[in-house]
Amino acid sequence: MEKLSNLPPAVQTKLDELVKALEGKLGKNLVGVVAHGSAVRGGWRQGASDVDVVVVLGEATQAALESIGPALELARFSARIEAMILTKDEIPRSADCFPLLYGDLARTSATLAGTNPFKGLEVPDHHKRLRIEQELRELRIRMRRVATDNAGQQSYAGAVDRKLKQARDPLWSLLVLRGEKVDDSLKSVLAACAKAYSLDLAPLDRLRENAKAAFDTLGALIDAALHDVDSRDGATA
Repeated sequence: MEKLSNLPPAVQTKLDELVKALEGKLGKNLVGVVAHGSAVRGGWRQGASDVDVVVVLGEATQAALESIGPALELARFSARIEAMILTKDEIPRSADCFPLLYGDLARTSATLAGTNPFKGLEVPDHHKRLRIEQELRELRIRMRRVATDNAGQQSYAGAVDRKLKQARDPLWSLLVLRGEKVDDSLKSVLAACAKAYSLDLAPLDRLRENAKAAFDTLGALIDAALHDVDSRDGATA
């Protein structure tokens, strides 16, 4: 089992207990347990971050799923360990549907048990580009509802803050697609975006003081990222 240096001993112990429980219940049907996200890349924060794992099965039968339910529930509520369950055969067939997640797993993941089916998995950049564009365009559309639904209300700042946090993942994925090395914390992503797109993102730091200015700044950031994505259409095919 690979150790995750970002995690405190108490969380690592809960992770070890989960792996042992899965091995005991599933036997040979357990292909592997793979950790990813901030627990592997860095940026994991006590009380704020989940420990993301993928449990890979040979067959996801009802009996197998029911047998591991208690262990997954205990891990979730005792240490914020969140598990996704996949089968080995569906991973290569669904890489085009989950290009950002699978690309992250192929690039940065830790094998906690068994084998890691994501090692060596190639996800074409054009699949990643399309997913990034989809998430950014959806976010841009939803921001318009922020303005219509929260104008003049105290909830404006909170709504903008939620959209800012939702923008982190596609923005980070776009930076990676550009070949930049940056961790996935919001602070690091915004700093890298400010440099990449020559934007003044300071109003985002003062979101609670002036939500409307932060709204406009976030919109400008998303528009710049979308322009970047559009310029890559065909270049990543």
